[in-house]
Amino acid sequence: MAVAAGEAGDWSYWRVLRSGRLGVLLAGILISSAGNGMIISALPLLALQLRGRLPAGLTIALVQASPYVLGTALALTLGLTRLRLAPRGLVLADSALSSVMFILLGAVAATGTLTLWMLVSGLLVGSVFRIAATSSRRLLATGMTGPAGQLAVNGLLGTSASLAAYMIGPVLGGVVSALAGPGVALIIDGLTFIVMLGAACYAVPAAPRARPAAGTRRAGPESGLRILRVIPPAARLFAVVFWFNLLYMPVEVALPLLVRGPLHGNGAALGLIWSGFGAGAVLGGVATVWLRRVPRQRLLVLIIAAWAAAVALLAFSPTVLFAAVAFFLGGLVYAPFTPTAYTFVQSMLTPDEQQPVVTLWSAGGVLAGPVGLALAGPLVSVTGAEGGLIASALLTIALVPLAAIGLRRAGARARAPGRAETDAWT
Repeated sequence: MAVAAGEAGDWSYWRVLRSGRLGVLLAGILISSAGNGMIISALPLLALQLRGRLPAGLTIALVQASPYVLGTALALTLGLTRLRLAPRGLVLADSALSSVMFILLGAVAATGTLTLWMLVSGLLVGSVFRIAATSSRRLLATGMTGPAGQLAVNGLLGTSASLAAYMIGPVLGGVVSALAGPGVALIIDGLTFIVMLGAACYAVPAAPRARPAAGTRRAGPESGLRILRVIPPAARLFAVVFWFNLLYMPVEVALPLLVRGPLHGNGAALGLIWSGFGAGAVLGGVATVWLRRVPRQRLLVLIIAAWAAAVALLAFSPTVLFAAVAFFLGGLVYAPFTPTAYTFVQSMLTPDEQQPVVTLWSAGGVLAGPVGLALAGPLVSVTGAEGGLIASALLTIALVPLAAIGLRRAGARARAPGRAETDAWT
């Protein structure tokens, strides 16, 4: 049966928030996202303190890429093979490991004995479950509502992440880093994962292990890659998301250098600019459910074009306030992108297909992180902060016509026989 564009959004945000255990889980995600937002400001500042003789751009890129490496490897394993790990177990494991590692790294940094390579190693190990757990949190939350609540839940996840990770968190991280040091911000981030651990334990009770009936043989699960092969629209959208995320990465490297250099700002200024992005993303996230009837492929292409314009505006910012306004506009137009993309993909999957495909989807999107950062470090080192931002904007604009062609074909292409049709996506 076809899933119409509007049918996936029958639930309102308010109905989701009133849904008992789901509300607790979303609150835990919100708090841990605020902790992650704090280290958006703190990690680049800590990296610059520890860089020694390494170029600043390369140092920031190295530290920012570290949390992605092992986490991407595990997520790709789950998506490309038939290995399955329970979503609840992944969320608990990530919360426990992250709390221990960030508190430890923060404590060592506070004593003044942390080295750059200790920081990189800690981020590598502490984030091994991060990507798989992120997709698992999404699966657990959307699984509590069914298809009718998927868009609302995905929209709330995006809105809470924007509010906490890009609006509240960076300001707190910048202020805490300026007053007490970046190490204290890492400790607070670790404490927020303890809250996430408790929320997941309460909201998602352990499910009993299903036993196959006597005399039956349980079929092995399909890999996410195999499932994507029979859903070409999802594969095309996967490619668009990957390149969009990759071309964003010069912003992560260039922004701290733009603040410290041409804008003559400090950690608090960096936090203010990220908060501008978060404020815009909150408004854009709230508006996501109002855009449910806009053709989704058209919406995604418009978001890519508008984001490129916002980055170009950021590159020519004369003041910190101007940069915060530019990033506010960027957050406003970007916010509906992820909820729209995830809702489309999930609407095409059966429950058994959700984990491998969504995890592979998340891993592929996140894989753009270290690849993009590895390319962004040398780019920004050579061109400077403004040059790196201009390059990011121009390459993203070049993606627009390619995305328009690919997503138009995706919108018109039906799924394989026996699955829901994708015509309604257009």
